[in-house]
Amino acid sequence: MRGQICKPFDRTAFTRFIEDGRICLSNNASERALRGVALGRKSWLFAGSDRGGERAAIMYTLIQTTRLNNVDPQAWLAAVLSRINDHKITDLAALLPWHWAAERQQHNLAA
Repeated sequence: MRGQICKPFDRTAFTRFIEDGRICLSNNASERALRGVALGRKSWLFAGSDRGGERAAIMYTLIQTTRLNNVDPQAWLAAVLSRINDHKITDLAALLPWHWAAERQQHNLAA
């Protein structure tokens, strides 16, 4: 273990930004992305119960999934809530953000 700590490290990773101007020197973008999680942590302590905390976690996961799929979370949630009552229970996967976005894109191309 001690040998690995004292072993010299590869400095190319630390100087790569000098050669490639696209590499950002700061981690501000990642910190901004995590800010919502850090701010919500205090609020989630007051979910009311374990079940309320689980529901909040599910909603947060769904919202983040829509963002990762370049889908507007509010538009997706409104569409899903308006359709879910009449939707077949065996085809709930069609309401997932990536399927919903593809369906919406096909609808916009047809119109």
